Amino acid sequence: MKLIIGGAYQGKREHAVKEYGVREEQIVTCAPDAMPDLSAPCLDRFEEFVFYCVTHGLSAREILEREEEKWRDSVIICREIFSGVVPVDVTVRAWREETGRVMTWLASRAERVTRMFCGIPQQLK
Repeated sequence: MKLIIGGAYQGKREHAVKEYGVREEQIVTCAPDAMPDLSAPCLDRFEEFVFYCVTHGLSAREILEREEEKWRDSVIICREIFSGVVPVDVTVRAWREETGRVMTWLASRAERVTRMFCGIPQQLK
C-alpha cells in the first residue's frame, strides 16, 4: 500500500496518477455518509471514511484490519486534518484524533509514505 498525505489542494491526487499510474476511473472518493469500496485501486479523501466510522460508532482500524486483503495493494490518499488548533466540536475532535491514529497505523504498514506540499512530494518512508 502507498499512502499519500497532505493538506487540501496540495497535489495528492495528481501525484497518485503520475507516480503510481492510477487512472481517474480507478479512484474512489470516500464520502462522509457511505462506506467506500475498500477494494478500489485508489481511495481518495480517506479521512471521510474515518468520519463515517466515527459518526456511526464503528472502528476504522478494526474494519481495515478485517478487510486488509482488499486494500493491501491500494493507493490511499488522506487530507491532513490531524494537526493545528484542536476543534471545540466533540465530533470533529474525535474525527481528527481517530484519523491521526489510523494514519499512524497505516503509515507503519505502508510500503511508501509521501507527504505533498505545494505540489512537491516529500518521501517520508
